[in-house]
Amino acid sequence: MEITSEISTLKNVGKKRTELLNKVGIYTVFDLMEYVPRDYTDRSKFSALKDVTVGEEAIVKVRIKSKPEAFIRGRLRIVRVTVYDETGEAAVIWFNQPYLKNTLKPKDEYLITGKAEIYQNRLTFTSPDFEAVKEEESINTGRIVPKYHLTKNLNQKLLRRLIYDTLTELEPQIKEYMPQKVLEQNGLCSRIFALKNIHFPESDEAFFQARRRLVFDELFLLRLRLLTVRGEIKKEACGIPYTFFETDRITEALPFKLTTGQQQVIDEIIEDLSSSSPMNRLVQGDVGSGKTAVAEIACYLSYINGAQSAVMAPTDVLATQHYQTFAPLFERLGIKTVLLKGSLPAKDKREIKKQIKSGEADIIIGTHALIQKGVEFKELGLVITDEQHRFGVNQRHLLTAKGKNPHTLVMSATPIPRTLGLILYGDLDISTITTMPSGRAKTDTFYVTSAYRQRFYGFILNQIKEGRQAYIVCAAIEENEKSNLKAVNSYIKSLDDTCLRNVRKAFVHGKMKPEEKQQTMNDFAEGKIDILIATTVIEVGINVPNASVMLIEDADRFGLSQLHQLRGRVGRGEYKSYCILVSDTKSAPSKERLKTMTKTADGFELSEKDLTLRGPGDFFGTLQHGLPPLKIANLYKDGEILKEAQNAAQSLYEDDPELKKSPNEPLKERLFELYEADKITAPSL
Repeated sequence: MEITSEISTLKNVGKKRTELLNKVGIYTVFDLMEYVPRDYTDRSKFSALKDVTVGEEAIVKVRIKSKPEAFIRGRLRIVRVTVYDETGEAAVIWFNQPYLKNTLKPKDEYLITGKAEIYQNRLTFTSPDFEAVKEEESINTGRIVPKYHLTKNLNQKLLRRLIYDTLTELEPQIKEYMPQKVLEQNGLCSRIFALKNIHFPESDEAFFQARRRLVFDELFLLRLRLLTVRGEIKKEACGIPYTFFETDRITEALPFKLTTGQQQVIDEIIEDLSSSSPMNRLVQGDVGSGKTAVAEIACYLSYINGAQSAVMAPTDVLATQHYQTFAPLFERLGIKTVLLKGSLPAKDKREIKKQIKSGEADIIIGTHALIQKGVEFKELGLVITDEQHRFGVNQRHLLTAKGKNPHTLVMSATPIPRTLGLILYGDLDISTITTMPSGRAKTDTFYVTSAYRQRFYGFILNQIKEGRQAYIVCAAIEENEKSNLKAVNSYIKSLDDTCLRNVRKAFVHGKMKPEEKQQTMNDFAEGKIDILIATTVIEVGINVPNASVMLIEDADRFGLSQLHQLRGRVGRGEYKSYCILVSDTKSAPSKERLKTMTKTADGFELSEKDLTLRGPGDFFGTLQHGLPPLKIANLYKDGEILKEAQNAAQSLYEDDPELKKSPNEPLKERLFELYEADKITAPSL
């Protein structure tokens, strides 16, 4: 048997067990060894029977006093034994495990793990774990015991035994692939020590050493792979080098002056566009920092160099919003902008596709409709994906494949700490717009309970009387018996019993038809609606400068980054704006998050806090970016290891980018094993 063998080749793993193991992602022996425990139970401390506390888990070493009894009570088949040690006796009962009558032997010694109760005036263990005391090492009790994610009919004992026996048998095959220099410089234990002690720790210290090594490995290999992908892109791909970079005409047409932060990012984009390698750049900036203007200038540069630009947004609403911003600006410059989205009539779509193919359309804005087979470009030079975290790798690839190595600009309004950005966007150069446009009104944020409902409704009414508008965000679309969340469909009716009964109201949510959503948004933008009740469909791309209040119900159900995005829908004009977070949560961490929102408007500070309190899953998922799921590393909690791993990967890559040196050959093989089937691709490809 080898590490690469299929799991079905293991002893005692037949067809049914193979199917169960496949369900939890174990297909090979290698997968089994790297199936990291989800938790651990300390079963290293024994108790005497006389010291067992009723209701608390205990581990006792006992002998069976006499032959087990077996009897039937109703539908239950019961096996009962009396056990003893030097301090007393206890009863042990198992349900529907009749085979135990012949398994448990009088006088034999067993380790019993479970909670005890008093039944019929006797200390009794009901359906506990048990294991015969043998000379060989115990793996289910008497030690720190691993607990794994399971599926139905797959149990902990079976999985522990399979992993333990496999590690023992295949230990000679587990080779070290990490260069000795990397191990020494970062104080890492060996690979075999790490694998054995992540499953069956010899001690607390051994566990921490093992975990540190495996976390380091995951992050190091991922970063190294992204560095090699980036190198391959720059080495192999030949982009369309631009030669004209005069931006005065477009900047003079903008209704505002560029900030220093915007100009710096534009300079970085110009440097990329002048290169023979295609641009692969992420532009991130806080809500309202002016990313759209940067995108417009990039499209203009593409136009004056004879190429088309495609701007892909994740929703109809956002795509339409971009079109309404781009089209008037470029029309004044004699540049044709078109909008392509799935909800358009077939006749309109055919005409727009014709204009795209002929080159009549210079800037094409759209949704996923852009990546359909029937869409052909005459000369696609620039691809921009907005709110990129909402697109998968394949969707971005389908769009860039419509050109000949077009330049790529990825836009994100979800600020991500740089250390995480290097993992998420390892193939991209990262630009950050660090300054905000002057003149934007500050948005005051308040955290209140529902006890203040009449007061904040009254406040909203006063704002409406002054000519302003308001958003109210709910976490759900429809009411659910299992949830107390405020829902869009019922919320609008509930306002009829409040001081807001006579104001103009409408709702919008993701299940509505695109044309219905767009019409409602248009009505709100034109001032025909006073209050828009919505789900997070309004999180991005909505620009109504007259809206001055954002009320978020059940605010504890959202992450800080999402709350920050929602808050960014107000304060977009000259009027003083307000964000009201409503929550009756009793959770201390949730309260802390909401209080944080009232203290800062810095998206990067909030993203760091979000990572601290919620973990990285709140605002990105690795699978969405084409990255393999991390089995053990936590991108926030393991921040220090992340920095060490990235530094080590960067240093090794700079010294030996193709991993040709002999100490790095095993590492190159390991990378090949992990990624040969294109399990990971560059996020922007």
